[in-house]
Amino acid sequence: MAFRKAVKGTALIGGGAIATVFGLSQFSQYRNKHGALVQVQAAEVVPVKNHLPTREQQILALQTTSEFDVIVIGGGATGCGCALDAATRGLKTALLERYDFSSGTSSRSTKLIHGGVRYLQKAIMKLDFEQYRMVKEALEERAHLLQSAPHLSAPLPIMLPIYKWWQLPYYWVGIKLYDLVAGSQCLKSSYVLTKSRALELFPMLRKDKLVGAIVYYDGQHNDARMNLAIALTAARYGAATANYAEVRRLLKTTDPASGKPRVCGVRCRDVLTGKEFDVRAKCVINATGPFTDSVRKMDDEEVPNICQPSAGVHIVMPGYYSPDNMGLLDPATSDGRVIFFLPWEKMTIAGTTDSPTDVTSHPIPTEEDINFILSEVRNYLGADVEVRRGDVLAAWSGIRPLVTDPNSKDTQSISRNHVVTISDSGLVTIAGGKWTTYRAMARDTIDAAIQEHNLKAGSSKTMGLQLEGAQDWSPTLYIRLVQDYGLESEVAQHLASTYGDKAFEVAKIAQVTGKRWPIVGKRLVSEFPYIEAEVVYGVKEYARTAVDMISRRTRLAFLNVQAAEEALPRIVDIMGKELNWSEQKKKEELETAKKFLYYEMGYKVKTDQLTDSSEISLVPSDIERYKKRFHMFDKDKKGFITILDVQRVLESISVQIAENTLHEILNEVDLNKNGQVELNEFLQLMSAIQKGHVSGSRLAVLMKSAEENLRRRAAIPVDRSGGGV
Repeated sequence: MAFRKAVKGTALIGGGAIATVFGLSQFSQYRNKHGALVQVQAAEVVPVKNHLPTREQQILALQTTSEFDVIVIGGGATGCGCALDAATRGLKTALLERYDFSSGTSSRSTKLIHGGVRYLQKAIMKLDFEQYRMVKEALEERAHLLQSAPHLSAPLPIMLPIYKWWQLPYYWVGIKLYDLVAGSQCLKSSYVLTKSRALELFPMLRKDKLVGAIVYYDGQHNDARMNLAIALTAARYGAATANYAEVRRLLKTTDPASGKPRVCGVRCRDVLTGKEFDVRAKCVINATGPFTDSVRKMDDEEVPNICQPSAGVHIVMPGYYSPDNMGLLDPATSDGRVIFFLPWEKMTIAGTTDSPTDVTSHPIPTEEDINFILSEVRNYLGADVEVRRGDVLAAWSGIRPLVTDPNSKDTQSISRNHVVTISDSGLVTIAGGKWTTYRAMARDTIDAAIQEHNLKAGSSKTMGLQLEGAQDWSPTLYIRLVQDYGLESEVAQHLASTYGDKAFEVAKIAQVTGKRWPIVGKRLVSEFPYIEAEVVYGVKEYARTAVDMISRRTRLAFLNVQAAEEALPRIVDIMGKELNWSEQKKKEELETAKKFLYYEMGYKVKTDQLTDSSEISLVPSDIERYKKRFHMFDKDKKGFITILDVQRVLESISVQIAENTLHEILNEVDLNKNGQVELNEFLQLMSAIQKGHVSGSRLAVLMKSAEENLRRRAAIPVDRSGGGV
């Protein structure tokens, strides 16, 4: 009790000093006044379209509109935010994205909506007012995001475990200041936990030397779906919104007053048809994230770079690695980074790394980064929790578009403050920033565009504006889906939290299962609540490739690459019917999606754990045991097993598995891809499983289960049967 009082005394002194320096009271007054104003403004804006235009209609609008007020290049969070901000101000707006909405950095985040605890720490330690302002703005925007799309976001408690007594008052003061800066926008007040209470809430924690813990609150969201919701909302407000619309070059005209060249539009290419056309506008905005400098160089080849890209890798592990509703923060990793360990979509997400990188459309996670994250996770989990490499179900790398600070020595010291620049020819560029502040970034960008190009529009109306699906959503909406349509409860909850009030549109097109329960809703894969109707609906949401569907309309690729691969054939079939794909097109889509999973979502580094050169490190007794298991299938002593051998054993124990599924199971272990699993390959698999490099091998589980089943069915010895005749 005395210690806690001392901690609180320290916090009051430190908090008072910081509050005085940064003028928190002025911020609170500004926020209350400004918030009340923009809530009224948002209420005055009414969407002009009840139904989403088709992509074909959007492309036609781009081709036939004589001149837009604003063209936004880039369909990430910031670009879509700019389009929404412009459209709600009454500006004639076009949004062009080279790939799919949120196909880049915006879908590869830590899934947090946060102010940035570490940025506040830097602001205090270095008395950096700019860092402080960024945190303050981010906390205000955090509240906005949670309110504008409550179906896609929610507060999340995050635990900061303490292993040294002196750290308790230090971190407690910092976290309390985080609450203080948030003011009335604080989600929930942070609090201190005793060791026993911390272990009760997070039983996986390492107990050794644990002193206690501090819990604070930030927001969490489904980033790709949030990005898509912003794009769809912009479309409903009249923006001509098109994915797979690539900007080839900027169009320019000579200003009659100054005689200087001015940007007046773009040359656009419909990636799906190959057709090119011009789109003209009074203002062009560059909101391309990591590709900021490439668009700026379309305007001026000599312009210096302003972005310094940084790669952040995340991994996904099974849900049992973390509690259902409690995250974990490692504030100081072995190399000074910050690692989050969070529950997400009933899985566990861990990350991130932070290292300089080259700009690419297809970033690839490395084994080095994956192992770094696993190593840090091991430091915080108990000895009874074996952190296995084989439990990494998916991994990805995202490129942060950080603004270069000439005085920085590495990307970790670079702030995520955003900057709006305007070139001599009038190209408006928004760079830097972070996911949470996308709306404020968009507001500042459109403000600058209006001033530079003399556009006729009022102030921003997006604060308090609800996004696609939020209007009639409620936490109990899923119950109506269960009652009215006969959906599984898990599926209904998933649809409600993904589509909001649009979940009913998905439920209406869900197929009848033919079962007593659920009545409708055929799953794409058994362990995830995604249903086939979402593929049909995803096409209406502008999905045009199988990759769009597995990574951004559903999140299968981010949750489990093997499950995503399993769902692909059915997804391609459904999309093929909706989009009239030929058999050749369907084959191409399948191969492209598999390549995406293999390289960009960690399937390659996962499969690299078991190769034809993998070392067999088994003790002799284990080798003999596994040989016996193998020979139960290889009755003819061929030295390998085929699908026929597996089918024969399964038939003997009355188990049936579809032939195509058996092909997939054997192919996972068939390292030299010759259609059979050899003894050496099987031993390599078992060795990799023992070392934790591989987990969830269907062949290993199947063979062990069959062996146990055969043993139980063995003939009872005569001496136990009571004799005989």
